[in-house]
Amino acid sequence: MKPFFILITAFEPFGGSMINTSAEVLRLLPDSIAGHPVRKLLLPVVFGKAAETALQCPADCIFLLGEAGGRNAVTPEKKAKNLRDARIPDNAGKQPQKETILPNGPAEYCTALPLEEIVAEMRDDPIEISEDAGTFVCNDTFYLVGTGSSVPVEFIHVPAVPDQAEKYAGILKRFIELAITVTERDFHRK
Repeated sequence: MKPFFILITAFEPFGGSMINTSAEVLRLLPDSIAGHPVRKLLLPVVFGKAAETALQCPADCIFLLGEAGGRNAVTPEKKAKNLRDARIPDNAGKQPQKETILPNGPAEYCTALPLEEIVAEMRDDPIEISEDAGTFVCNDTFYLVGTGSSVPVEFIHVPAVPDQAEKYAGILKRFIELAITVTERDFHRK
């Protein structure tokens, strides 16, 4: 069987921070997961540009990572909204307020992955499904990559706690292994 190419992205630091936990997690992830090669890509924290960068990398499934302050668990996102509403500027200085991402696009993008099934398998890990990817560059990237790609796309927030990056990398590796298993199973049913 031909291998999947897994694209995993993370973000550079933003908002005056010197570190982005998602970038630390990405660095710690292996170059192969479930026997499939992993392509790692660091994205700019810039509306539109992050998604454009991710969409230029061929992949059979895409996992987008970002950090979220105030969260205590790894949180795979169920959906992204067609909305940009930034409380701080992105790294290019843009701070859109209540803007539509794609004027003729759907109100939201929903992941095709069966998150409930995957998270149920991980009940011993600090992981929970989120239905709010925010309205900053994380949501923007999830929405644009999801609507602009023909492969499974998932966005996962990790808590903004860099000294826990190794733990989060282990959780994400397991999440991706389960997601690949489900994706391969569903692919073989067709």
